Amino acid sequence: MIKRNKVLEEFERKMLRENLPYEKKLEIFEAMLEEARALGIFPLKNPLEGIEKDIELSRRLRSVKGTAEGTGKDTE
Repeated sequence: MIKRNKVLEEFERKMLRENLPYEKKLEIFEAMLEEARALGIFPLKNPLEGIEKDIELSRRLRSVKGTAEGTGKDTE
């Protein structure tokens, strides 16, 4: 599971504000992928690690009353 942090969230907000061309977005993605590989983060050693927790969390969130079709959005 990806852990959210303020740096990542700010980066995502900045990327959404800037209307970059597809080629520039691809260049950024490829640079991030190369960095992840250099750090040994990607590819994942065990891609299914922690999936049980994710599935259980998803089930619990979808079972919460007062949500629209399991989207997590309030019906009111």
